Amino acid sequence: MSLQGKTAIVTGSSSGIGRAIALEMARQGASVTINYHRGADEADEVRTDIEGAGGRAQVIQADVSSVADIAKLVDGTVAAFGRVDIMVNNAGIETRTSTLETTERQFDTVIAVDLKSAFFGVQLAARQMIAQGGGGRIINISSIHEDWPMPGNSPYCLAKGGVRMLTRTAGVELAPHGITVVGVAPGAVHTPIDEVTLSDPVAKARLESAIPLGRVAEPEEIARLVAFLASDDASYSTAATYTVDGGMMQASIGL
Repeated sequence: MSLQGKTAIVTGSSSGIGRAIALEMARQGASVTINYHRGADEADEVRTDIEGAGGRAQVIQADVSSVADIAKLVDGTVAAFGRVDIMVNNAGIETRTSTLETTERQFDTVIAVDLKSAFFGVQLAARQMIAQGGGGRIINISSIHEDWPMPGNSPYCLAKGGVRMLTRTAGVELAPHGITVVGVAPGAVHTPIDEVTLSDPVAKARLESAIPLGRVAEPEEIARLVAFLASDDASYSTAATYTVDGGMMQASIGL
């Protein structure tokens, strides 16, 4: 498996799963655009790590809830590296609020960051891929909660359910252009978004007991799958989601 000569954009890649994906893409030979909204220092650390290992990377600040900023990511990648071969729509947030509690502002924010950004990330990356020729790979980082209820986190589940259908629909629409669209749906992962649960010994033990493999995933385990799906080895995979949850969805009710 190699991404040598490819260029990739990874949204929300200053920390967590996105950071691990950017590092793995670079390790496999891709030139990488690192994106952050807030956290310039963390993004620069990712770039430094990539360049220190002999890779190529740049950092672009962008609020992916803005279509204009997504365009800035695509245009900036073309300007720096000549083309866009891989788009990873990874950025995401959650409010941990229920259907009864969620405010309009919370709803709009989660939908904009988790779903709108993925939709227009697919659209703008695909337009560039079609214009330059040669096909491409688009990977949407979703969640097991695209299919599995999480009471108390309603807007997040709704957004990820939308990402699931975006992946399927865009995968069918873009196939004639040689562009594949796949989703990756992690379960619990050792990242800042899950820190509230993992820092509480009781909550952590409850979570781990619900996972057949008995532990949460490390970001690198998700990143290696994403890199595979971005490679030529995954050329026949599209319009589908790959679940990476340690068996969690098959073993317990929604948490």
